[in-house]
Amino acid sequence: MGKFILLSEYCLQVPANRLGFRDSGGPFDIMQLKVIQEVITLAVFTIFSMIAFKMELKWNHLAAFFCLILAVYFVFKK
Repeated sequence: MGKFILLSEYCLQVPANRLGFRDSGGPFDIMQLKVIQEVITLAVFTIFSMIAFKMELKWNHLAAFFCLILAVYFVFKK
């Protein structure tokens, strides 16, 4: 199951990074792409662990996710 999730993530991530990179005609630089990738990965993992493993979302998880959103804000700030 884990390898299927990794394979599907890899198949979507690599073309998205290549198409989204500024030197390939995309709108993002490499730092922005990495931060976006991390936030999406952690959000999907959080949802998956809540559904598959019945994990509870606690206040510290929400605080950490808020910090990730702040990271996205700061990486896109000009």
